[in-house]
Amino acid sequence: MMDIREPAFQWGQPVRAVADIVNDGSHPHAGPDELLVARGAPGEVVNVGHHQDSNQPVYIVEFAGERGTVVVGCFEEELAARAGGPR
Repeated sequence: MMDIREPAFQWGQPVRAVADIVNDGSHPHAGPDELLVARGAPGEVVNVGHHQDSNQPVYIVEFAGERGTVVVGCFEEELAARAGGPR
């Protein structure tokens, strides 16, 4: 049995996108490869899950952007912690 990898980020934690995040096909209201979140955009972790096959945490992050709020699933390498406070 594999040990579950602990998440680096927690619910409610302020984060930012470290790279542009584009639609991988999971957002039906956005075109393929359409920009969902720009690099540096502030967000907040709203849920933490686990991808069993790759044994890594998956973060559901609510980002505030120019086009409003978007909720995106992210891996750790797509996020960085940021100081607390409003988005």
